[in-house]
Amino acid sequence: MNKALKKIVCITLCLASISTVFAQYKMRPVEELINKSDPGWVFVKQWIDSAKNQIEILEPDSAKAKQALYRTQVTTRSAMGAIVYNTGGILVDHGWIRILGSGCSKMQRTLPDWNKGKAFKEFGDRPNFFLIADDAAGGFFAINYGSIGSGFDSVYYLAPDDLEWEPLDMMYEDFIWFCFNGELENFYTGIRWKSWKQDMAGLKADEMFHIFPPLWTKEGKDIEVDMKKPVPAEELFTYDLEMRKQLDFEK
Repeated sequence: MNKALKKIVCITLCLASISTVFAQYKMRPVEELINKSDPGWVFVKQWIDSAKNQIEILEPDSAKAKQALYRTQVTTRSAMGAIVYNTGGILVDHGWIRILGSGCSKMQRTLPDWNKGKAFKEFGDRPNFFLIADDAAGGFFAINYGSIGSGFDSVYYLAPDDLEWEPLDMMYEDFIWFCFNGELENFYTGIRWKSWKQDMAGLKADEMFHIFPPLWTKEGKDIEVDMKKPVPAEELFTYDLEMRKQLDFEK
């Protein structure tokens, strides 16, 4: 897909997302969210088929996919809705990046359930941010809806090497494209270690490496010698938020 066509597709999918994502407090029935005439999966699948990076599509469960779509309240015309409805999640670069979908045996976290209690209290609430993906090193990707930066509706990265929400200047669709085709080695300079691929074999998609000393400390700057222990993603996210409070990142 050439750059001009990609830009047109991204704008179309982005507009679809903006018009449907969390725009209503009243939950729309899942039948209204499934778009059969103009499904976004057509474009997402084209991106997957032409991806430069290694991609694994996790098989969805149809019942769980409908439930996740309903709880997320996006249409399948958007890239987000297409991924939730058509995948249990997507693993990128040997599982290093995990894009959340409707969950499966290999990655049990679903996009809406993972955000409940973090981005909002109850399904249908308007979130302040929305977690969409994470990585094996303990980094979290989220869409900003007003609480983590000035770039509304854009993707931020909670980086494990400084615990700051860093703006990526990408919308959701751009982020997906980046995961499929971006220079991930450059993006993760200083965060990946030489044996990361071998170590990934023992890491589940709902786990992350707890790196100690933490990369954001003076003692933890050498990723090659830091200890790396698999822990649940939930545990590490809670830990990062607590550390941000202690470091006065969050008032």
